[in-house]
Amino acid sequence: MNKTVDARGLSCPQPVIITLDKIKKVEKGEIVILVDTDTARENVCRATEAQGWAVAEIQPDDDGYRITIRKEG
Repeated sequence: MNKTVDARGLSCPQPVIITLDKIKKVEKGEIVILVDTDTARENVCRATEAQGWAVAEIQPDDDGYRITIRKEG
């Protein structure tokens, strides 16, 4: 299963909704989320942490950010 969410070019709340949908399907492990605004980065991080996932890393990526989240089984 592809564990990458490409939410670049989408306005909030779409990146959050897509990420939460992926979290429900994956349940645990690691997911990479690509976003292109500071607002999307902040909202995705806040939403994933509220679901029990840890933000492991945030890296600048081209014109946006690569957010890596993890959840242990």
